[in-house]
Amino acid sequence: MRTALLQSSGRPGSVVENLKVLDAAAARAAAAGAALLLAPEMFLTGYAIGDDIARLAESADGDGADAVAELATRHGLAVAYGYPEREGGSVFNSAQLISADGARLANHRKTHLFGGFERDHFTPGDQPVVQAELNGLTVGLLICYDVEFPENVRGHALAGTDLLLVPTALMHPYQFVAESLVPVRAFENQMYVAYANRTGREGEFEFTGLSALAGPDGVARARAGRAEELILADADPALLAASRESNPYLADRRPGLYGSLV
Repeated sequence: MRTALLQSSGRPGSVVENLKVLDAAAARAAAAGAALLLAPEMFLTGYAIGDDIARLAESADGDGADAVAELATRHGLAVAYGYPEREGGSVFNSAQLISADGARLANHRKTHLFGGFERDHFTPGDQPVVQAELNGLTVGLLICYDVEFPENVRGHALAGTDLLLVPTALMHPYQFVAESLVPVRAFENQMYVAYANRTGREGEFEFTGLSALAGPDGVARARAGRAEELILADADPALLAASRESNPYLADRRPGLYGSLV
């Protein structure tokens, strides 16, 4: 499945402008044969927007979701994007996957919040494995810091995730996460990992870019630089099956030894 990753910080604070950026990226991705477009963490609103997070937060089936569903349908590809989700008195850092026919397939709330900024503005989610079926692949969702916890990704591996979507807001000086950790997660868990980052300076943060689609062999099939970019690569079920056949990590696990880890 050809997958497009949008590396962009959009226009922080403007949902209207970010939807325009997403629409243009979807048009380019569809023209290149992509069946899926992944946008970064909090792309719908912007990340470092302070109290505007609460003001712009919406339900999972809100106006923003409707707008993304419309452009997904118009361009004929699935779209995954980050946004602030409101439910009752809580705001979650969430990511949603919408199909090419506009159906809401999956919604993940970030389980591991990074730093004081996120803990001040969000409630952590409590469901580590969220999945959906898309074009013959089992697709999972995590958000940024979530993927840095091996338990989260291993949970997806044990649940059968083939392609893990990770919208992110990775900032300086943690670029080693994009460069090294993400390909290792893909290898040790025998899956594809799509990691779409923000870029440039936003408020107090400087985002590192370096978005990538890493394969089960630990090789980045596509890698962005530091600027705004749209990259594409294929998540190949045949390669995935062959890699899982030859890699013994999951088969050689001894869960009885791991009780002390939890």
